[in-house]
Amino acid sequence: MAQDNFLLQTVIFLGAAVISVPLAKRLGFGSVLGYLVAGVLIGPYAFGLVGDTSDELHFAEFGVALMLFLIGLELQPRKLWALRGAIFGTGGAQVLLTALAVSGLAIALFGFDWRSATAVGLILALSSTAIVLQSLSEKNLLKTEGGRNAFSVLLFQDIAVIPILALLPLLATVEIAPDPDDLQGWSYAFAVLGAVIGLILAGRYLLTPLLRIVVGTRTRELFTACALLIVLSAAALMSWLELSPALGTFIAGVVLAESEFRHELEADIEPFKGLLLGLFFLAVGATLDLALVMQKPLLLFGLLLLMVVVKFIILFALARIRGMAKGEDWLFALSLAQAGEFGFVLLAYASQNHVLPSDVSSILIALIALSMALTPLLLLAYEQLIQPRFFSGPQLPDVADSGPHDDGSPVIIIGYGRYGQIAGRMINACGFETTLLEHNAEQLEMVRRYGIKAYYGDASRGDLLHAAGADNAKLIILTLSDQAASLDIIARIQKHFPHLTILARARNRMHQYALMEAGVKYIYRETVDSAIEIGAGALELLGLSKHQALRAARKFKQHDQRMLESLFPYWRDESQHIAQTKIYREQLLQALQEDRRDPDLHLDHHWDDGDNGSNKQRKQKKGKKAVQPGL
Repeated sequence: MAQDNFLLQTVIFLGAAVISVPLAKRLGFGSVLGYLVAGVLIGPYAFGLVGDTSDELHFAEFGVALMLFLIGLELQPRKLWALRGAIFGTGGAQVLLTALAVSGLAIALFGFDWRSATAVGLILALSSTAIVLQSLSEKNLLKTEGGRNAFSVLLFQDIAVIPILALLPLLATVEIAPDPDDLQGWSYAFAVLGAVIGLILAGRYLLTPLLRIVVGTRTRELFTACALLIVLSAAALMSWLELSPALGTFIAGVVLAESEFRHELEADIEPFKGLLLGLFFLAVGATLDLALVMQKPLLLFGLLLLMVVVKFIILFALARIRGMAKGEDWLFALSLAQAGEFGFVLLAYASQNHVLPSDVSSILIALIALSMALTPLLLLAYEQLIQPRFFSGPQLPDVADSGPHDDGSPVIIIGYGRYGQIAGRMINACGFETTLLEHNAEQLEMVRRYGIKAYYGDASRGDLLHAAGADNAKLIILTLSDQAASLDIIARIQKHFPHLTILARARNRMHQYALMEAGVKYIYRETVDSAIEIGAGALELLGLSKHQALRAARKFKQHDQRMLESLFPYWRDESQHIAQTKIYREQLLQALQEDRRDPDLHLDHHWDDGDNGSNKQRKQKKGKKAVQPGL
């Protein structure tokens, strides 16, 4: 029966998401509000389709940890260092000032003692990482100045959970005997420091070799299992220390941001993150006690308005002090004016330690849930009412700014073997960045030994191309020799990234015909130039002058290209293809023999200017003042 109940609840959760999210997005509210409203409706306080969702909420909080892991993958240490001012300066000031303001109001308006007031202030000072980042990402606002600073403050808040958890037991109104099995004092501090250092060292010296071993098995599902193992281990380590699991996964992501497996990890984790975040939002909506809201509507909505206004004023003032552009300060303040999901964790911890009475905790839970549901509406108001006043055109982030996400390179090279390396080195030498994807683990390890930054990944996956930056790239160079694989990748690129210009390597004529049939415009046969070059060298050794040999090579290449294009309609009809090929070969033979018999060929100083070189020379010869060779 328990299993049937689990399956039924799963069906209800998924059904609610499938119905509510498309409807919410069609109405312009975004997916987050759709999830929250659906959670309220199916929850125990509305239609009661699902019971207590506390277990689902704890499980779904792992979606937040996955999201922080993916953000860490995009945030290399140098970018994290570049954001230090916003993280510790603005973030620290926001938490401190908001906690002081809320604590003061709790004492002045509701008569709280200083311990309970401090706990309330610290809990409500935090904002919702999950809702803010998801909503900003959906609206393409995460890379703006306001979005980047909001991300920085959220990151500091996640770090601040550590000292807040340590402080709450000290605010208890009842003396609690410490558990002798728990780490206390300096031992706890050293354990936390050791865990962070251990994560960094493991990521740098253990995880990448482990991933290389897993990739060597060529078992895709094993790589996914290994990615989940890394994230779960980092989260479990922090949970054992009673810290935020999201902090552990974020550190793991930052450490792996320089790894060649970054894009593959992102592509494998993304579906789990999206599904668990949706479940998290549903569970948050289900925690909203509608009976309590109906009993005390004025109190709850008055508290909601007061909290949002106080946080908005503090955030807006910090934005102005930091010098954010007009309009960006509104985005920054509105996006962070709610309470966050970690408030649920802190409230449960505060209740266990007798810091807050149960009736106060119930009101604060409803207040946090209401404020989280309000956030998508505040961002919608910003998008419709405030943004048009300050931005007449589309917002374009400054490419020089360091943000939480990497836009990628203008060129993606798929396959970094001998062919792709030459093209990539030439492009890099001219000052253009490239993102290199290689599916062969041995080849990847070899090129990285030479200091070349390449990433592991199967480019036939659209999600991996997205992770590699295909949305913002301009060109994609496909150097695979496998015809079937290259055509499969081209089909996916044309379907999901039609703006990309494809330059493809063809292994032979049949491969080129298949690429032409697929609609690829820029095709390069891998052996043509080197084969023609060796033929020209042989002609020179057989007695032709250097410019005669090179002229013959150039004419051959031009004729061969015309022949290839002319034979394209017959490439699937072998008999017609063979017959037409014989005709073109005879034409080529006649053209090159006539060229060798040309008495003016030895006067041709413009053999590399195209077919008009000899014509120009003939005109000079006929003229009265023609310049003779050597003069």
